[in-house]
Amino acid sequence: MRTVRAGGVLLAATTLLVSACSTGSSTRTATTSADAVLAALPRATPSTLSSYYDQKLTWRSCGASGFECATMKAPLDYAKPASGDVKLAVARKKATGPGKRIGSLLVNPGGPGGSAVGYLQSYAGIGYPAEVRARYDMVAVDPRGVARSEPVECLTGPQMDTYTETDVTPDDKKETGELVDAYKKFAEGCGRHSPNLLRHVSTVEAARDMDILRAVLGDQKLNYVGASYGTLLGATYAGLFPDRVGRMVLDGAMDPSLSARKLNRDQTAGFETAFQSFAKDCVRQSDCPLGGPGTSPDQVGKNLSAFFKQLDAKPIPTGDAGGRKLGEALATTGVIAAMYDQAAWPQLRQALTAAMKDKDGAGLLALSDSYYERDADGKYANLMFANAAVNCLDLPAAFSTPEQVEKDLPAFEKASPVFGDGLAWASLNCAYWPVRPTGEPHRIEAKGAGPILVVGTTRDPATPYAWAESLASQLSSGVLLTYVGDGHTAYGRGSVCIDSTIDRYLLQGTPPAKGKRCA
Repeated sequence: MRTVRAGGVLLAATTLLVSACSTGSSTRTATTSADAVLAALPRATPSTLSSYYDQKLTWRSCGASGFECATMKAPLDYAKPASGDVKLAVARKKATGPGKRIGSLLVNPGGPGGSAVGYLQSYAGIGYPAEVRARYDMVAVDPRGVARSEPVECLTGPQMDTYTETDVTPDDKKETGELVDAYKKFAEGCGRHSPNLLRHVSTVEAARDMDILRAVLGDQKLNYVGASYGTLLGATYAGLFPDRVGRMVLDGAMDPSLSARKLNRDQTAGFETAFQSFAKDCVRQSDCPLGGPGTSPDQVGKNLSAFFKQLDAKPIPTGDAGGRKLGEALATTGVIAAMYDQAAWPQLRQALTAAMKDKDGAGLLALSDSYYERDADGKYANLMFANAAVNCLDLPAAFSTPEQVEKDLPAFEKASPVFGDGLAWASLNCAYWPVRPTGEPHRIEAKGAGPILVVGTTRDPATPYAWAESLASQLSSGVLLTYVGDGHTAYGRGSVCIDSTIDRYLLQGTPPAKGKRCA
């Protein structure tokens, strides 16, 4: 789900849909302490890691607008630092002044799988408020396995085309078998191309890499802005190194205490909430193909579901040079992609109108391709691959068998009559992963950290508002800032109230009053 902008990429489950959360799962009650789960390092850096913490980066000019890039080394396996390194891509843009430099500000747009370096160069390093860029060196590191940092690879472009077109709402055992085969082939491809790296791309390891970067940059504290999955990465860092937390913003928060099944079900409900908002807006517009004035959101949903069923039976042309047609899977992905930002709603109405009335699927295919980061030449970025690798390592699989999915289908369909079926089946993908998970649900308290600003959007489709409430309550120093509105994440979306509150915190270290809400 992806749109790089001021607030995050889209984010996170890896299946035929990239959702904004993790896909592993456990039904265990999440009561384990953060220290036990995260295996926190001692407050003093172990001598076995000194060569990493003491390394010097060689910076070189890269791109326009004053960006510099470097390569940083981290241990592939923190339990066995001598067993080899992983090379991580780092980028920065130095503080522009005037004003006293505060330090470095690390940014991460989410995913897992979103390129932080790409986000820095395309947005954060040039689009964050001038006052923030004046006083911070803007910094990013692509997490291990992502983009420029030894990317996980799984399938070729044509193989990915087949994968993304696979029916995720199977109607019989034959189609269920085809879906299972697709997940197995995806997992086998990842295992074949990235066998060693797959065991060491967890969020915990990426957070430890961030602490090496903090030290290498010469900062005593880590200042950080993370969106969507980036909030889990930031919160994990805080759990590991609470005394090293500086000014930390977690926007579009995830809840680390939930099992993956619960995360996926919550997210399914989040997309339904977002769709209801879209539906209400759509019927007020003259070009809505799903209903006219007075049509209820529920009926709008039924009309869309009926259209999906038509595509399931008979895909429509798209004009794609490779002959791809728009079936139910790609159409659903296109609609979900537009739920991340209400600015995409006019584009979605236009795409739906073309598909429903003119049998032209090009618009919805374009939305789907953008979500999957597929370029015009048929090449995919590694977003989907890294997304699966991190999610399936972080938590046990949501479902182990198709029978478990079928049993839980009513709960997902209740959460979203439009998207529930597909998102339930999408939660099966980690069942066939070639590497055993290393994480489990856990609370993060980060006792001893300074104020951590947690931001939640009330109608966020990908990271439901309840997750932000939960994370803020878990963190011993968490402060919740609420954006009453639509879309995924809040910072940089146009709310002066939100932006000024976050900017004040970043520049002065002053968090908002408890319970602050912005429209």
